[in-house]
Amino acid sequence: MDPYDTPESTPRHGASSRLKDYFIGATPLRKRLEAVRKQASFVPTPPRRKIPQCSQLQEDNDPQKFAFLLHKQWTLYSLTPLYKFSYTNLKEYSRLLSAFIAAEKQKGLAVEVGEDFNIKVTFSTLLGMKGTQRDPEAFLVQILSKSQLPSENRGQKVLWTGWFCCVFGDSLLETVPEDFTCVPLFLANGAETNTAIVGTWFQETFDCHFSSLAINAFNLSWMAAMWTACKMDQYMATTEFLWSVPCSPQSLDISYAIHPEDAKALWDSVHKTPGEVTQEEVDLFMDCLYSHFHRHFKIHLSATRLVRVSTSVASAHTDGKIKILCHKYLIGILAYLTELAIFQID
Repeated sequence: MDPYDTPESTPRHGASSRLKDYFIGATPLRKRLEAVRKQASFVPTPPRRKIPQCSQLQEDNDPQKFAFLLHKQWTLYSLTPLYKFSYTNLKEYSRLLSAFIAAEKQKGLAVEVGEDFNIKVTFSTLLGMKGTQRDPEAFLVQILSKSQLPSENRGQKVLWTGWFCCVFGDSLLETVPEDFTCVPLFLANGAETNTAIVGTWFQETFDCHFSSLAINAFNLSWMAAMWTACKMDQYMATTEFLWSVPCSPQSLDISYAIHPEDAKALWDSVHKTPGEVTQEEVDLFMDCLYSHFHRHFKIHLSATRLVRVSTSVASAHTDGKIKILCHKYLIGILAYLTELAIFQID
């Protein structure tokens, strides 16, 4: 079964409409945030990008520190700057969000965790999860359950995890007033119901605005090229592409799997700019894949839509789902996702 077809958990009926209400609705300080966004001089997709590298900040961190972020399916959102957010108040935010979730639970809207459990929320920083010293610190939010029964000694269970970050976010940081904290990329793992509740609290507390971050075929092609270009000590997964063919009564999917060393050899044959990936190289890389597929199967993939890319570095789906598989390139992956999130805010 395709991993993207398997839900992480089944949210209560109505979760999708709640997400729409809470992540698309206007905020009390909408005019102020619109002014912030209008000041940003966002540019179209650049014709070239650097191949993801392991930054010095990341090299200074223990790989085990961020291991829990790997091999999980994250749903992506873009987020406008947080108004009056303070890293010194994380303990207070934990208390306030816990109370908010408890109130929602009383209304029958929170995730069902069983009558023998209490909800606890924790906020913590992810030190080193940044591209430059200027980037704000990333921070983690988790919803935990803890048994009330004395006989139960199982400890806490993580029900939901979300984290906020900004990696190489200079294009937005330069325009954000001092009262705002810029963490434009939000990643969530867990039931949509919890994501909606947390999003509501952030929106009401920091006058921010969430929106789902989809990944179009153009950006998936860039991901495929950049991730294929990454040097791996050991390949752990096949390089795979999934295209969707619109047809009636239901769409048809075409999967194209390539040995990772063959994919890297193909990339090396079209790659001419050391340390960088250009738009011309991305187009040529994809055209080579299309030509090879057509030669064997007589199908024009250029007439279909690319919906998923999977490599040993990471996998991404057009509906805004991503799995990060390699710690070495974590910062590089987040840098590109931050770029996409910032572009969507505009």
